[in-house]
Amino acid sequence: MVEAEWWDALPESVREQVDDLVLRDRRLTAIGVSMAAVRILGEGAPAPGPGLHDCRRVVVARCHAVADRGVRQPDPPRDVDTLAARVGELPGQLAAVEAIGDGDTDGWCVLLVAVLDRPHGEVELAMVRHGSDIRVFNGRVPPWPETREAVTTGTALAGRFSVPFHFASPDRPDDEAPRWRASR
Repeated sequence: MVEAEWWDALPESVREQVDDLVLRDRRLTAIGVSMAAVRILGEGAPAPGPGLHDCRRVVVARCHAVADRGVRQPDPPRDVDTLAARVGELPGQLAAVEAIGDGDTDGWCVLLVAVLDRPHGEVELAMVRHGSDIRVFNGRVPPWPETREAVTTGTALAGRFSVPFHFASPDRPDDEAPRWRASR
C-alpha cells in the first residue's frame, strides 16, 4: 500500500492526532501513533503493512503539509539567567554542568545537564538544536553549531555556580562519550 493511501485510510481522529503532534514538534510520538494505527488498519491483510521508515516518511510529509497551519512551539529559553534560575530550584547540590551529545530521528543535539549530589542524579536543563542534520550536510552551516552554544552557555553557567563544566565530545557528536562522573 502506498503511503498516501494508508494515510488516507486512517480514521480522521488518528490523522488529526498525528498532525497535532507534528505541530507540537513531537515527531517521534507521531511516528508511534501512525505505526500503531497502521497495524490496526492492516490486521488480517495478507501483505506486511508499512514499517517504521514508511511511517517516518509520512510524518515528515505531514510536517510539510501542516507547516502553514500553525506556529512551531518556540524553544524554551536557554540563556544563562534562565538556566541558573532552574538550577536554583533543583533539589540538591549542583556538582557540575555537563554537555552531552544526543540524537534522534531529527539528528544530533546537545543536552545541557545539571549533575547533582545529595541527592545523586541529574536534570536536563536545555536541549540545543539548530535544525536537522541535513543543514550540516548541505553546507548551510558550519558543522555542529550546537556545540559552540553549549560550551558558551555551559561554561558561563558552571562559572556562576563555581562547579566544573564537562563536555567530552565538543568536536563531533558522540552519545557514548565519557560522562563527568566517570571521568572524575
